[in-house]
Amino acid sequence: MRDLLLVGVGGFAGAVARYRLGGAILHHTVENRFPFATFAVNLLGCLFVGLLAGWGEARAGLPSAPSPELRLLLITGFCGGFTTFSAFGLETVYLLRRDAWMVASLNVLVSVAGGIAGVWVGWRLLAAAAR
Repeated sequence: MRDLLLVGVGGFAGAVARYRLGGAILHHTVENRFPFATFAVNLLGCLFVGLLAGWGEARAGLPSAPSPELRLLLITGFCGGFTTFSAFGLETVYLLRRDAWMVASLNVLVSVAGGIAGVWVGWRLLAAAAR
């Protein structure tokens, strides 16, 4: 139960941070066609999850290493609520670090293409149901 609360609290904070930051960026870039708000949130989420993962790796086994509870709160919760793109980025980097270039490339290709296809299919299904 404690783990669920940690993830939930982190997820809430991440979602609120995404909403606030995305809104602030959108307010300043509303005339642009490029989705700067989502782009910035995704890159910041990836930077943050990379910093957390690096902190954990550099401090593994040391008292200053992030505890499993802190990882649940910050990586799974906050970063997951802020952007799932950060998890995608982290997992892809883990694959690359293990020299699994083909799997990493497949992950990027299938995730991006599949995500776009999923949005398109969902959109079309709803449009067809509305007719």
